[in-house]
Amino acid sequence: MLLRNLTPHGILAASRSPQAEQRRYTRVFGRDAAICALGMLVSGDPELHAGAKNGLITLARHQAENGQIPKYVDPDADQADFWYLGCIDATLWWLIAIKFYARHEPGEQIEEILAQQISKALVWLQCQEHPQIFLVRQDEASDWADIMPRSGFVLYSNTLWYYVKRLYALPHAQQTKFHFNHLFYPFSNQMPDYKRLRLLTHYVRNGAKRGELYLSFVNFSFWGEEGDVLGNLLAILLGLADDGPANRILHALQQASVNQPYPGASVLDPITSTNPLWRSYMGRHRQNLEFQYHNGGVWPFIGGFWSMALAALGKTQLAQNMLEKIARANAVNGWQFNEWFHGKTGEPRGMPGQSWNAAMFLLAHHALTNKVF
Repeated sequence: MLLRNLTPHGILAASRSPQAEQRRYTRVFGRDAAICALGMLVSGDPELHAGAKNGLITLARHQAENGQIPKYVDPDADQADFWYLGCIDATLWWLIAIKFYARHEPGEQIEEILAQQISKALVWLQCQEHPQIFLVRQDEASDWADIMPRSGFVLYSNTLWYYVKRLYALPHAQQTKFHFNHLFYPFSNQMPDYKRLRLLTHYVRNGAKRGELYLSFVNFSFWGEEGDVLGNLLAILLGLADDGPANRILHALQQASVNQPYPGASVLDPITSTNPLWRSYMGRHRQNLEFQYHNGGVWPFIGGFWSMALAALGKTQLAQNMLEKIARANAVNGWQFNEWFHGKTGEPRGMPGQSWNAAMFLLAHHALTNKVF
């Protein structure tokens, strides 16, 4: 399927169809192409290796003057799109994929080829970072969950930012990790030194329920308790959650049964229309209602990260069991690789032929016996 979705410009988000064309899934998406590149590079297929490189270069060619990598590129029209309020994770994932490519194909010298674009991307991200909290900030609906109300300091984006800092030897990585753990899980006895971060933490400690997962985001006096599954899994994989928190997170996910009917649900507790965090745009086309899409829908590519987190903690058999469930999800309707499933009924939804579902399966399978991050 990945070979079928490949173009000279890189991997498309989904297989070509009239519906996919209409919904712009037949584009080279920043985050999708970068995540797919990881799986494509461990596939052992030379054509997929070349496709991974082509996608990263296509995105680099359409980089904004300020350094931001686009949400997607339409190669046919030679145009880039940067989403309504921007798309911070496209730049983060692109940088991660560049390093991953360089590690697997050192002779290609991709870092040298894209040195100028890499430098601009890093500067742009540093401009999104709070200069004393060392976490990046963003608006609502500005990452992969692009019809969710997360804003301010967002868990998912900051897992990627910490990892980018480590990969590129950027300053203040340890402060990023320290503030990450005190802001997104503000229930320890130790308080941060910076007074404004202490105030943010104070608001949360006084109002949030103490759960087992990191908060999905923290803004000024409000935060997300829906349980961002992908953000929490990345905190494990990318070195932000030490062994104790990591095992606590995995236990909480297992207890919540968010691997049913398939792994893994996007959130533990979907945001309802009566919740203060509900936004009218979440009901557009009735797409992001409870247990749907980003609001509790089941995404097989998230299941891939879950399997990888289990493998990273030495739970190989559980990781393999998870991988089998992901295969069953991808196999629905004759290996249709559906984008997502309803979180309650298991009904396949979204765009068929989703590239990152296939690529993440390959990457998670590789992770059973190899270190990825």
